[in-house]
Amino acid sequence: MNDQHQSSSMLTDLYQLTMAQAYLSAGTATTEGCFHLYYRTNPFGGGYAIASGLEQAIKHLTSMRFGDEDVAYLATQTGADGHALFSADFLAWLREVRFTGDVDAVPEGTVVFAREPLLRVCGPLPICQIVETALLNIINFQTLVATKASRCCLAAEGGPVVEFGLRRAQGPDGGLSASRAAFIGGCTATSNVLAGQRLGIPISGTHAHSWVMAFDSELEAFQAYAEAMPNNVTLLVDTYDTIEGVRNAVKVGLKLRERGHELLGIRIDSGDLAWLSRRAREILDESGFPETKVIASNELDEHLITSLKDQGAAIDVWGVGTKLVTAWDQPALGGVYKLSAIRPQGGQWSPRLKVSEQTAKATTPGVLGVRRYVRDDGSWAGDMIYDTLNPPHGETTMVHPEDPLRSTCYTESVASEELLVPVFRSGQAVYQSPSAGEIRARATHQLEALDASHKRFLNPHTYKVGLEEGLSRRRLELIAASRVPEKE
Repeated sequence: MNDQHQSSSMLTDLYQLTMAQAYLSAGTATTEGCFHLYYRTNPFGGGYAIASGLEQAIKHLTSMRFGDEDVAYLATQTGADGHALFSADFLAWLREVRFTGDVDAVPEGTVVFAREPLLRVCGPLPICQIVETALLNIINFQTLVATKASRCCLAAEGGPVVEFGLRRAQGPDGGLSASRAAFIGGCTATSNVLAGQRLGIPISGTHAHSWVMAFDSELEAFQAYAEAMPNNVTLLVDTYDTIEGVRNAVKVGLKLRERGHELLGIRIDSGDLAWLSRRAREILDESGFPETKVIASNELDEHLITSLKDQGAAIDVWGVGTKLVTAWDQPALGGVYKLSAIRPQGGQWSPRLKVSEQTAKATTPGVLGVRRYVRDDGSWAGDMIYDTLNPPHGETTMVHPEDPLRSTCYTESVASEELLVPVFRSGQAVYQSPSAGEIRARATHQLEALDASHKRFLNPHTYKVGLEEGLSRRRLELIAASRVPEKE
């Protein structure tokens, strides 16, 4: 494979390229557009999401280029008449194209909410269109998994959650991205060795049932594993009879102790995890192994973890796989990327708005920013979306996005912070991505600032996100102007 394919620019939908050619044909290739990436509903029926994927998005934009093989492939595509789909002029333009726009984004690990922009992308229309698909692919998936991981960690109430869903993930790249996002969301380790190597995430693992089945007895298998890995002995005890497996693990633990090592843990992967974990804890404690951890797995998610804790399960470490890395109960975030303003090169921005049959689903026009208001005690009072071309000053009123009669007033004394930070300026990256560990720490700190009512799994309280009063008014005016009166 040639070096040119280190670029992922071909990771786009065909209609992005056909639109790009049409922009060139229409003479609007230098017209700039402002696009916002956001999602409409908080995932998993929850009250928040954890922004993730920005580092990969930066890498994608930085490496944007179409090599000779890419262009040669596109030259083979034909339209309905059998003639070339793409013109020679467009293909020549594509060879030279690079990302030249501006990007502002919410830093990874930030707690975010429905409707507010996670990314703002401004630049030549065809370039902004070409990068749309990949940006949505990256941000949608990683934000979804990071959010799922944070929910599992909240359910575990401080107990370690280990991600080991690689074998069930959506392909190799999906597996690597999921491991990264799960760590950002709060998982302490991953089974994914590649993620450990590339991203510095702690790795963790034991052995499989096949190891036990490869020997004549479970005890023999445990002893052989302890001989081979005396400093990493966690034994999977449910291949045959779980309670007998725990007793065999204790026998091996006693021999390990004679050699100066300890039985680190036992893992249960099936059955009644609540009852089995309590019984395993009793056996371990009675046998002199109070420090040996009880690890549980088997299709866990935040809801099952919560149920097991309510049942008094004696589980120290939670292994979460399939339902985390696949975002099992909501496999797509549903993020969108919408045009909100255009301007001719060197001109002024003109707002654009997509109007739906339902006013609540209409987009918001302008070059948007997000301001988070913070109370004196550090808790958050609300997030206000505003037009950066007309930023609010002093006392500010925020209007509910679906009910213009509901509003909140923030006085000058209320502190605030801008959520979107500069990432690219004129195609040059101006943002240094933190390490995965630093992003994880940010997510943890952010969740601590979020009121518990927004973090509960059942009917979470809705966090205040609204539009600055002037922006709300202009949005409604544009919607009204676009309506065509019905004729009877």
